[in-house]
Amino acid sequence: MTTPDATPDAYTLRPARPDDLGAIVGLIGELADFEHLSHLMDVTPEKLLPHLFGERPVCEALVAEHDSGAVVAFALTFTNFSTFLGKPGMYLEDLYVQPAHRGAGLGKRFLTRLAQIAIERDYGRFEWCVLDWNEPAIRFYEKMGATIMPDWRLCRLAGDALAKFKG
Repeated sequence: MTTPDATPDAYTLRPARPDDLGAIVGLIGELADFEHLSHLMDVTPEKLLPHLFGERPVCEALVAEHDSGAVVAFALTFTNFSTFLGKPGMYLEDLYVQPAHRGAGLGKRFLTRLAQIAIERDYGRFEWCVLDWNEPAIRFYEKMGATIMPDWRLCRLAGDALAKFKG
């Protein structure tokens, strides 16, 4: 369901700027709520600043700005590497559009622009994960041409498990 002013031409997709950090962290909080993972959220604008805009940034973000001036969506990516292809790739960590602004084509615009960036940079892949219960997102990604990789499972060490890992 879209709001009356949620038409595609009411949004500008652009690279994030440092003054967007508060809005991006707010959107990350909304995403954490949606994914039932708020208990894991520890990010602040101050923590995110050096990683997006510091001397050696490790990630990038695009935002969707509504004509009202509000940042209503974001996509955060970072570079990974494929040993099989011998090329870097792009990993989409998060893509989130506020519910009131869904249906205006922002998800498709983000994915299309990110794929274009991957091609411009001669990356070998553009990848992301989706929660297995998020059927609308899975259908959307498949409709866009993405392959859901059923044989792969994400492995993670974080927090205490990472600190205690001995191999």
